[in-house]
Amino acid sequence: MVIRRLVALVAVALAGCTGVPEGVETIGDFDLERYLGTWYEIARLDHRFERGLTNVEANYSRRADGGIRVVNRGYDPRGGAWQEAVGKAYPIGEEGQGRLKVSFFGPFYASYNIIALDPGYRYAMVTGPDRSYLWILAREPALESEVLKGLIAQAAELGYATGELIFPQQAVAE
Repeated sequence: MVIRRLVALVAVALAGCTGVPEGVETIGDFDLERYLGTWYEIARLDHRFERGLTNVEANYSRRADGGIRVVNRGYDPRGGAWQEAVGKAYPIGEEGQGRLKVSFFGPFYASYNIIALDPGYRYAMVTGPDRSYLWILAREPALESEVLKGLIAQAAELGYATGELIFPQQAVAE
């Protein structure tokens, strides 16, 4: 009985890591193949795993098992070196929904929820399982000011702490 409760508790906790923040909806009509490729980080909420990094980008490509290979990379100007994390992702939710589960640490997954996406797949806004995670991404190292302002306004309406956004430098540092 105790083991059954523990297993149920762990299952609920892990499901929470791949959820969508309350009141936030992911995009529909999502085409994963069009999403693959390189995305540059235009803005983010701060987290220790990216703290201080500039020139942050993510590359998504197909894995042999049908999943997605995720390579996140950023430059640490204090250390004078690039940092890279390689992970894997798989679609979750309904077909065509902008949701993935992503793992950089073994069997532990977190949600990757696309909450805004340009029809031409030029920019996207992504959140994690709660409102402490937010990224604005673009296919180019810069995003038009009006588009960025619109995405920030949308995030603010959804309850994100947009005043705390970080806008990492995207100049070449190699």
